[in-house]
Amino acid sequence: MDPFRSMQKREAVKAAEAEGKVADSMEYRLALMERVHKGEITLEQAQSELKKVKRNAKKNGMTTRNSVFVRS
Repeated sequence: MDPFRSMQKREAVKAAEAEGKVADSMEYRLALMERVHKGEITLEQAQSELKKVKRNAKKNGMTTRNSVFVRS
């Protein structure tokens, strides 16, 4: 991916997260990792939870970070 498209993707993801359209937002991911660091859940449980959120994103009318900017 060239630098221009990479910058476009970053901006698109940032804008979608600001609008609350991203199920697996960076904020959500950081909260998950905070729970791991506190010992509330294991890394495997966090990974499983993230996969579940990503899988159910479309059902809930949201998108994932990866699908915000799709190559044309």
